[in-house]
Amino acid sequence: MQSLSKFIYYKILGWKLIGSFPNLDKCVIIVVPHTHWLDFFLGLLIRKVINEEINYIGKKSLFEPPFGWFFKWTGGAPVDRSKTSNTVENIVGIFNSRKIFRLALAPEGTRKKVEQLRTGFYHIAKKAQVPIVMVAFDFGKKEIKIAEPFCPTDSMESDLKKIYGFYIGVKGKIPEYSFNP
Repeated sequence: MQSLSKFIYYKILGWKLIGSFPNLDKCVIIVVPHTHWLDFFLGLLIRKVINEEINYIGKKSLFEPPFGWFFKWTGGAPVDRSKTSNTVENIVGIFNSRKIFRLALAPEGTRKKVEQLRTGFYHIAKKAQVPIVMVAFDFGKKEIKIAEPFCPTDSMESDLKKIYGFYIGVKGKIPEYSFNP
């Protein structure tokens, strides 16, 4: 499967991979920009290219029949996202209950244009005591960039400045929806 994925990613699609995925059992992976539904499938493809299990979360109803098997098979974990549920605490619970959990999410929270990232990923990483790995899906350059992991500090403001800096100039599938810090 990895050979086929590499052939599709490098030869057919003509994309590049900048950086390498760190050797971590647990981390929060933030993927920016998220402008199109195809980002999900690019994510599934790149995880086969790098040959790592990458997880994501989804609302509980996605994991019910008839398609629940697909979301579990692709690394999904169900989460209760109702207003009465503390989503951050629920996800920290998943981190604590598993030996390996690498959570990928799109901190924009939508595929539309946003001016700032939602900070749930940051609070999850702090509470779960896991590093953050920044990943950029740059359709403009046809490359996926993976940054070195970093642990959140006590200064969310300076950490977000570092995070925002990583994504400067990155273009999504729909460029006008790209996050421009």
